[in-house]
Amino acid sequence: MTKTRVLIVDDSAVVRQVATEVLSRDPAIEVIGAAADPLFALQRMERSWPDVVVLDVEMPRMDGITFLKKLMAEHPTPVVICSSLTQKGSETAMEALAHGACAIVPKPALDGNRRNLMEDAAADLVQAVKSAARANLKRLGSPKAPPLAAPPKLSADAILPAASHALRETTEKIVALGTSTGGTQALEAVLSALPRVCPGIVIVQHMPEKFTAAFAARLNGICQIEVKEAENGDRVLPGRALIAPGGRHMLLKRSGALYIVEVVDGPLVNRHRPSVDVLFRSVAKFAGKNALGVIMTGMGDDGARGLREMRQAGAETIAQDEASCVVYGMPKEAVKLGAAGSILPLRDIPSAILSQTARAGGR
Repeated sequence: MTKTRVLIVDDSAVVRQVATEVLSRDPAIEVIGAAADPLFALQRMERSWPDVVVLDVEMPRMDGITFLKKLMAEHPTPVVICSSLTQKGSETAMEALAHGACAIVPKPALDGNRRNLMEDAAADLVQAVKSAARANLKRLGSPKAPPLAAPPKLSADAILPAASHALRETTEKIVALGTSTGGTQALEAVLSALPRVCPGIVIVQHMPEKFTAAFAARLNGICQIEVKEAENGDRVLPGRALIAPGGRHMLLKRSGALYIVEVVDGPLVNRHRPSVDVLFRSVAKFAGKNALGVIMTGMGDDGARGLREMRQAGAETIAQDEASCVVYGMPKEAVKLGAAGSILPLRDIPSAILSQTARAGGR
């Protein structure tokens, strides 16, 4: 088995040691080195180039964002940002994603329990590295279970039961989008292309807690439509996109003839919270044929079964094509299940949203 070769760049010796230990436990990962700052990292990379770089932001001599920009300009390489700076809000996280980082893993704040806290974040770091290793950076612009204990892979049944039929007393159209790795760029491409007059949109983007508010605010500033992090009871309105908050599930519900969202706690579903499957199942139940489901770039299979449930409920469904995905995982699984009514490149999804919702419900 070819292992994913990882270089860790962090000025904390403790973090370098613990990150090396937790990544090395996974049989699919090999840590080829660790460096205290980007300049040492470049010297190390000249000898052996890694498949993935795990990168801190605040470091001496050169900060992580500057190093990320340099890497992407000169030798594009998958990067996972692991920094305590990203805990605050995430202008830094948004900047890192905008400049090509594949994933963000929050690093616990420095204290006497740093080692234990880093251990707690181990599963997220391993998953982020594996996801980054599969990323196609051109598109961003482009077996044996691991010894680390993984959470049980629950289905959407853990949050709400499958619907035998959808309630259809309204003809208002709803669009449900689900995405993961590469999704920040994909969502920007789709949402920024939509006119102010468009159906209400509900979105799950796999993203850690506290990041989704900053992400939504950034999109709101560049899109014609309103984009906001969802709050419990928010109405789904034409010209508005609601993004599920990191760390919580989001469901579509009905209040009379109105659509609202319910934001709830609950277990990880498909090892994610929020889960695309949870959102899509709720849309199948409460919107049925008046909905359009879109699954885009991302690792894993979250959303594939939910998209199939939407299609079975009469909804139009779209999967992003392999050629335009950063990671062709979630759309691939949806296609394999027969959940996708059409397979489209990213550039065609905005126009498909407008045309398919214009005819949805009237078939």
